[in-house]
Amino acid sequence: MSGHFASHFPDSGSVDYSDQSSSIDETTIAELRELAGRYPEARSALLPMLHLVQSVDGRVSPRGIEVCAEILDITTAQVSGVATFYTMYKRRPAGKQHVGICTTALCAVMGGDILLERAKQFLGIDENQTTPDGQISLERLECNAACDFAPVAMVNWEFFDNMTPQKLEHLLGDLRDDREVVSPRGATITSWREAERVLAGFPDGRADEGPSAGPASLLGRVIARDNDWTAPPADAKPAPVEQGDAK
Repeated sequence: MSGHFASHFPDSGSVDYSDQSSSIDETTIAELRELAGRYPEARSALLPMLHLVQSVDGRVSPRGIEVCAEILDITTAQVSGVATFYTMYKRRPAGKQHVGICTTALCAVMGGDILLERAKQFLGIDENQTTPDGQISLERLECNAACDFAPVAMVNWEFFDNMTPQKLEHLLGDLRDDREVVSPRGATITSWREAERVLAGFPDGRADEGPSAGPASLLGRVIARDNDWTAPPADAKPAPVEQGDAK
């Protein structure tokens, strides 16, 4: 074979050690220790700890790696190995707002690749880049588990359903100009760093803001209600199969 598999994540294996800047202070270190103390095995806290590092430094910083390793009593190589395995952890600073567009399977069929190209043109950047003003970063996402709303985009991990190029440009324009943006199935958009702090395990009290499910996801429930269908009781026995009915 003359070709080879081309990854959509060419920079996923590296942390930018040339940038040693960090805003991690004693308050952050105390919160990292708090996270480690929430688990019977402290090392289990590494994923939320890395989200907290991102909420402070805007990326997984070299200083963040060092602090996590020290608190968990593991090597920096072990921390870096986890940080570079998952695409939710950023090697370079993400924008104030982080936009992801799904191009997997159904979203691709429904126009996800067109949406991604439109976003690149509108923002003047490529995927895995951030606008020069630091306002918006762009990422190609693998399945968002929202196929019933394809094609979908995400802003700071909040869903934006049934996207079109026109709707996407309007969304990006609002984010660029700091206008209020509300997810159709979630909270009002704040910032990527604030969302990362929530993922770290520090709730912002807004978990119930906005609807949690949309019409497409609830269709089966509506049909069951209209037809008075109910689930069988837990102790119900299956109906016997007649001899001639078995296939």
